[in-house]
Amino acid sequence: MKKVILICALVGSLASCTATEKGTAIGAGSGAVIGGLVTDSWGGAAVGAVAGGVAGALIGRSTERSGYCVYRDRNGRRYEARCR
Repeated sequence: MKKVILICALVGSLASCTATEKGTAIGAGSGAVIGGLVTDSWGGAAVGAVAGGVAGALIGRSTERSGYCVYRDRNGRRYEARCR
């Protein structure tokens, strides 16, 4: 029961956030868990949280721009442009 209440509180706290904020929070949380499990240390969890937070923020920011899509050029670099 405690887990259900905790999950509801976490989901409820993200309800009023923007896509960038949600992406940052989810990325940081996921990165911390993965980093901690892989390295079995607090330092690995911290590095994972930072990396996940940055990646989540970038992904969340790209979804906020209405009418823009993320594409890759022939060299594999990502860029945003108006959707076709």
